[in-house]
Amino acid sequence: MKPSQSRPGGLPLRAAEKAAAAADERYHPASNVRKIVNKVFPDHFSFLFGEIALYSFVVLLLSGVYLALWFDPSMADITYHGVYTDLDNVDMSRAYASTLDISFVVRGGLFVRQVHHWAALLFLAAITIHMLRIFFTGAFRKPRELNWVIGASLLMLGIFEGFLGYSLGDDSLSGTGLRIADGIVLSIPVIGSWLQWLVFGSEYPGSIIISRMFSTHVVVVPGIILALIAVHLAFVWFQKHTQFPGRRQTERNVVGSRLAPVFSMHSMSLALSVIGVTCLLGGLVQINPIWNYGPNEPAIVQAGSQPDWYMAFVEGALRLWPPTSFTLGPYLVPTVFWPGVVIPAGMVLTLMAYPFLERWLAKDHRHHNLLQRPRDNPGRTAVGMMALVYFAVLVIAAGDDVIAYWINVPIEELVWIGRTGVLVLPSAAFLITYRICLRLQTADRMALERGLATGVIVRTAGGDYLELRQPLRVVDERGNAVAPGYQGATVPRKVDLAALAATPTRQNEETRRSTSD
Repeated sequence: MKPSQSRPGGLPLRAAEKAAAAADERYHPASNVRKIVNKVFPDHFSFLFGEIALYSFVVLLLSGVYLALWFDPSMADITYHGVYTDLDNVDMSRAYASTLDISFVVRGGLFVRQVHHWAALLFLAAITIHMLRIFFTGAFRKPRELNWVIGASLLMLGIFEGFLGYSLGDDSLSGTGLRIADGIVLSIPVIGSWLQWLVFGSEYPGSIIISRMFSTHVVVVPGIILALIAVHLAFVWFQKHTQFPGRRQTERNVVGSRLAPVFSMHSMSLALSVIGVTCLLGGLVQINPIWNYGPNEPAIVQAGSQPDWYMAFVEGALRLWPPTSFTLGPYLVPTVFWPGVVIPAGMVLTLMAYPFLERWLAKDHRHHNLLQRPRDNPGRTAVGMMALVYFAVLVIAAGDDVIAYWINVPIEELVWIGRTGVLVLPSAAFLITYRICLRLQTADRMALERGLATGVIVRTAGGDYLELRQPLRVVDERGNAVAPGYQGATVPRKVDLAALAATPTRQNEETRRSTSD
């Protein structure tokens, strides 16, 4: 290399400087790039779950493209003569046979299949935790109500996309779930049979549902998810970031790390970690071994069939709901309609409408950029815990047959335990959570008013035992030390004994005098 090319003042560098200056003179990109690079992001760890969901979706896209190259979405019947000899000479669909070939013939096919499945579970889990963080901290309040609705829509689309992908293999387990979905659609009064024929094209299972699900799974739903993610990130970028209250954090600023280099390096490290974890899971932990289930046969349902966790609440509701079918004029409203349609629809609508309901009930129309600690809004926190317990009871109920087999208890007893639990436990969770939040608020205010408990016990001259407390003090405008008021920030819990000795409270000073006397 010539010296002029390696030195800082060489010709290539000068040419690049001239080109950059010319571009900036015409299009003024420098100011925009400077704004982007100086964008500040909060440092709290709970903000990472949204990024985990994003990077999991990238893994899903990459692995899904690879799988789509080898998958045959056809329900045409063939007789299998592949490498998996346990199913040799068994009649099955081309979709199931191609899934077997992906698992046993295509190089890296089983690894990519399992990475894809684990990434789907991680994607939905990360979205769920991300939305829980937003809910419990009040990040959905004005002006971010629409972004909450977009996030809830992403969660619902992710669940629907996961169900579609899970059903494509046309194995016995996924076929059971698809048969349940067919029954749920048929249970809708008046229009159920029309919707069933619109989706399946005939009586279940028909001959086109796999190809329709494949097109929807590969093209339609991912496109909608990508568009919603873009809108969601745009809102996050152009609106102020929420942050927890603190000494420097206010409603008008954002305290944290700039986009470059700190936040971008953290984000890149997280992306590599997500990819690494999903690859480790895909290579080391088996999931969805469809060769053990066999091809789908509509007349056969395997014992112990369980859906993925994100669909288990529907299965649990179906198992717990008592018989309540009745006729409405000439139309039958079957039992399945209530747990299969009404309960999931009610949960989704409540989830999306909650920001507007809370704003209406609280009469709060202010802009909020500072988050709330869950203890500072006991009502919301208690409602959230009640919903989580309700969801958890339904998920557990989805496996009542397996649990009954494990603990050797009649399944009828578990059904009644589940019905009782779904009525009692959410209410109990609401009351307990509400009381805990109030107690935590009291503890914070006591620490601010009276100081921190040090654990140091002294005896007074009168024989009484007192605990020394470390005062929490701030300086007012006149330089006088005053007890700080509670402003929603985390109250320190760590005791500095050196500071305790340097700045005694009245109680501590009186205690010291009494003990010295």
